[in-house]
Amino acid sequence: MRLRFLKIEKSAAAGGLFDGAEIWFGRNVDGNTSQPLAPLCLIGPNGSGKSQLLQLIAEIFQAAWHEHDPKEERRSANEEVLFDLEYTISPDGRGETETVRLVRAKKGNKVGAIALIRDEGDIIKAGTPEFAKYLPSIIIGYTSGDNETLSLPFLASRSGYADDVARAALGDDPDEVVPNNRLMLVDYATNLEVVFSNLILGPTRVREELLRHANVGDVASCRCVVRLAHSVVPKAPKKQAEKSKRKGIQLTAELEELIDRLKRTATCWSVDEKTESYVFDFFVTEATREAFSHFWDGALPLYKSLHKLALLNDLAIPRPTRERLKREIKDRRFASRPPQPQQEQMVFAFEEVKFWPKSQSSSAVDYVSLSDGEHQQALVLGTYAMVRDTNALFLLDEPESHFNPKWRVKFFQRLIDMTGDRGNQELLLTTHAPFVPSDMPSEQVIIFTRDQETGKVEVKQPPIETYGATFDRILETCFDIHPTHSFMAEEKIEELLKSTDVEKVETGFNELGPSTGKALLADHLRRLKKNAG
Repeated sequence: MRLRFLKIEKSAAAGGLFDGAEIWFGRNVDGNTSQPLAPLCLIGPNGSGKSQLLQLIAEIFQAAWHEHDPKEERRSANEEVLFDLEYTISPDGRGETETVRLVRAKKGNKVGAIALIRDEGDIIKAGTPEFAKYLPSIIIGYTSGDNETLSLPFLASRSGYADDVARAALGDDPDEVVPNNRLMLVDYATNLEVVFSNLILGPTRVREELLRHANVGDVASCRCVVRLAHSVVPKAPKKQAEKSKRKGIQLTAELEELIDRLKRTATCWSVDEKTESYVFDFFVTEATREAFSHFWDGALPLYKSLHKLALLNDLAIPRPTRERLKREIKDRRFASRPPQPQQEQMVFAFEEVKFWPKSQSSSAVDYVSLSDGEHQQALVLGTYAMVRDTNALFLLDEPESHFNPKWRVKFFQRLIDMTGDRGNQELLLTTHAPFVPSDMPSEQVIIFTRDQETGKVEVKQPPIETYGATFDRILETCFDIHPTHSFMAEEKIEELLKSTDVEKVETGFNELGPSTGKALLADHLRRLKKNAG
């Protein structure tokens, strides 16, 4: 799929930041394209609305899925947004694409229903079988920082799923299968789930690419634990406990089967009956991968299963905190990282993942010893490698923030290398760095600024060709930074350019590194010496 145009009449997101905004997404999309990946790069200063736009797009599609099938997307984080979103999508997930519009407008004094309008003018209403074919099959959100702007709709989605699992487990039909959400959030808390799933069931090419820059060999071993009855999590109601085999958290039949699968794939496992705590140890060999492949058809199904257990970690957060978090999400006052239980209090967690060393003289390398950049790279690239749906939508907020400059320069190419054989997907990413847009044509770059008087977002395409442009030109174009020195260095150069003291200018000149400013200073110094002579 490809986004083409978004018009916002009204939105509760970011205090009405986008009210009245019209955004063209560029790329001259004509409905069909041979490019499997043509990302959009959103660049601009802090507070200019980049993350808020990703949030708004997620909320629009969440609202559409919620209206169409509340069993799959149980909550909508923004019921006030009025929008007109045009995009191309492949309704069969394989063949040619169609251009459609997803619209919600006012109906009298109230917010109207969401309608999907095909290119020929046919209107498809939510709830009809055709409607789902024209929505992204999965929306993946990634956030790297402590500002959880993008997370709001995804947390609303996660909360609704966890409530449904609890209801099903404690209800009259424990065999009920709770459908997966359409929104999927990946962040540091899901790091090991993504990494483990890819390194166990990902293609060899993907496994090697994820580990190449971490300078480690294949995964050697790992341990994960499941704790269902301990002091932190709530106990099962007495009536339910009497008819259940479990004392602690009640599981659906689906989750009970998952526990059984882990037993059958583990190298060894143990259980503490008193606390209903399971320990699963895996010594990873090709036989281990064969065992996993018997139960899961690839890395993404494995990740989704593990993530379902991870969602139970919410139960280890005190109830008042969980209720407060729900209220803050509903009232759109959520702005900080959600609380996480301590490692030893988690219902599900990976306790260790170790890798074979590159050198035989070294000992096994623990995953926690890798750098933040190595964790982030494995998470972002691993997530992208797992999700192969043609109509997938990726919303990545600063996915290269912890990379060193060399990795940032190569980031876009590494995404391309991970693409492989898949249909057209949509990927939007935000950044503050010039490295990513320098690898993209200008039609794939959108510059965000914020009008100082009105406070509204202003969006435009670059006035220069960004592909192959120097970082200096991109910083000047996108951030109005020129010359590209730090503030203190720039002030020092300006001071020396105004000075007539030859000794002072010469001393300052020798303290500076190579730059355009230093070249100007060298010319100034030559003139001073010539005049002095």
